[in-house]
Amino acid sequence: MHIDIISTVPELLESPLSHSIMQRAKDKGLLTVNVHDLRPYGLGKHNSVDDYQFGGGAGMVMRCEPLAALIDELKSRRTYDEIIYLTPDGERFAQRRANRLSLQNNLLMICGHYKGIDERIREEYVTLELSIGDYVLSGGELAAAVVVDSIGRLLPGVIGDETSALTDTFQDDLLAPPVYTRPAEWRGREVPAILLSGNTGAIEEWREERALERTEERRPDLLG
Repeated sequence: MHIDIISTVPELLESPLSHSIMQRAKDKGLLTVNVHDLRPYGLGKHNSVDDYQFGGGAGMVMRCEPLAALIDELKSRRTYDEIIYLTPDGERFAQRRANRLSLQNNLLMICGHYKGIDERIREEYVTLELSIGDYVLSGGELAAAVVVDSIGRLLPGVIGDETSALTDTFQDDLLAPPVYTRPAEWRGREVPAILLSGNTGAIEEWREERALERTEERRPDLLG
């Protein structure tokens, strides 16, 4: 998979995409992520990428020209399955969307800043708008990192045990059941005996019951 990300602060994406599972995916050649600095495409001697809002109001808006210049350049190199804008008013990002995006080959992500990007860029280029929650960040970089991480870990070969990703919370519209490891007893708290029984069928049944129980308690909306 190839992912291009447009940002005015590319440094924000260096650490999240350079460690752990994401770095492993890149080392294996399963994922390529290129972060493109928008500033060199800015206007004037200060490489301006934003301007005041028409109609007045607080906050700056990212201009069409720099974004269009960079997007057009990137589109000349490859065809994108989705051009994604990270924005608080986008579709709420969820596991099912991550699953679908993990099946694509080329993605382009646009990180907004200030009051966001000029609406005409959304109309001209964007095919999918995503939000990672009902709150506002300083920019789209952290949201882009979240989306890339959630997609990248689903790529075949990235995680050693591929069944691990398939049993994550939300994969089957349920929260994951409780998990335990050594020691079997800690501060008077014991691991449920069923998990030590070696009875695979009974263990799976216990996990399904606990997953449903936890979902009913904490996220009943998922069961709807």
